[in-house]
Amino acid sequence: MQIPLQIIFRGIPPSEAVEARIREKVNKLEKFHSHIMSCRVAVEADHRHHHQGNQYHVRIDITTPNREIVVSRDHHDRKEHEDAYVAIRDAFNAASRQLEDYARIQRGEVKTHNLQTNGVVIRLVPERDHGFIEAEDGREVYFHRNSVVGKGFEALLVGDEVRFVEEAISKESPDEESPQATIVYP
Repeated sequence: MQIPLQIIFRGIPPSEAVEARIREKVNKLEKFHSHIMSCRVAVEADHRHHHQGNQYHVRIDITTPNREIVVSRDHHDRKEHEDAYVAIRDAFNAASRQLEDYARIQRGEVKTHNLQTNGVVIRLVPERDHGFIEAEDGREVYFHRNSVVGKGFEALLVGDEVRFVEEAISKESPDEESPQATIVYP
């Protein structure tokens, strides 16, 4: 890592044992992606549940050259997250899966099984790191600069034809979803 690991404790005293476990987990993450630039881990005790033990919330921010991966595990309904080590394990398992998926995408090893849709770039907002694609069916689909593979976001122009893999992203209400391209192929 180019920037040293940062470990933050909120609402709980720092613990050398917890720090050691986090360092061990971060070292394992580097096996999934060799170009991790930085990693910040926050462990927070949630004191709102007085009828039971403290729940632990773990947030992991990982920066790679082309993507930032954020894992935030907050399970108030899971009794096992009263153990900080379990909360840390679950958060790092999720981070490992995301890094593995991202590394596969970077290597071009993703099988899409006809999940790709064709579209045209209709708007780019470089100062906010995103753009919009008009899908073949006329829908407007959001994409972030980190979703663009190949030559990258900077090489895209309005009017470029692209292929993309879409995922519905939930908004504030469960009934309300917005389409987002998770992978864009120029």
